[in-house]
Amino acid sequence: MFQAEELKRRTKKFAIRVIKLFRCLPRTEEARIIGKQVLRSGTSVAANYRAVCRARSRAEFIAKIGIVVEEADETVFWFELLIEADIIGESKMKGLLTEANELLAIFAASQFTAKRRRPRS
Repeated sequence: MFQAEELKRRTKKFAIRVIKLFRCLPRTEEARIIGKQVLRSGTSVAANYRAVCRARSRAEFIAKIGIVVEEADETVFWFELLIEADIIGESKMKGLLTEANELLAIFAASQFTAKRRRPRS
C-alpha cells in the first residue's frame, strides 16, 4: 500500500513538472504542438495510475497499467523529440527525462509481473 501511495505522489509531482515545462516552452508552432502532446501524455501518467490503484481485478489492473506504460513511453518520446529538434536543451530536460524513464521502467516491470502471475485458463 505504501508503494502505491508513493507512486501516486511521484506521478503527481511528475505531472506538475510537465505542466511547468509546458509553460516554459518557446512560443513557436512546433513547440506548441509538441507541448500539447507532452502535456496530455505526461499528466495522463498520474491520472491513469490512480485508476490502476482502483482496479477491481487482476485483468483490470493489467489493462490499466498497460495504459500507464503507453502514456509514460509516449511522454519519453515527446521529451526526446523536444531535445533532438533543438526546441529545448538537453541539460534542461535531463532530470525530467530521467524521471520519465524511471517511471516507465517501474510501470513496465509491474505490467510484466502482473502478466506473468496471471492464472492460465
